[in-house]
Amino acid sequence: MPRSSSKPADLPTIETRKKALLAELAQLEEQAKAAEVAARDAGRPVLLAALDRIKIAAMNKSDARAIASAINQHGGAAVASHLASIIPASGAKTES
Repeated sequence: MPRSSSKPADLPTIETRKKALLAELAQLEEQAKAAEVAARDAGRPVLLAALDRIKIAAMNKSDARAIASAINQHGGAAVASHLASIIPASGAKTES
């Protein structure tokens, strides 16, 4: 930690330092926002790579959005766990 000055700082010095710290804080907030945006979309390449490896039957836009929304809202692990509970163990499709 920096040592405190033995003489008291004058008001202009304090104001200058305060402005510098506020500017640094604003920069850190922007960096945090950018990191949050990147973290929210970090799973996209992994999911797209997995989707490229399998065949997917026709699906309408609303179903695709519902799946994407569920992943966004609940996380990939929760959606994968739920899907594992409804998929037959053999991996074969069931006829309805």
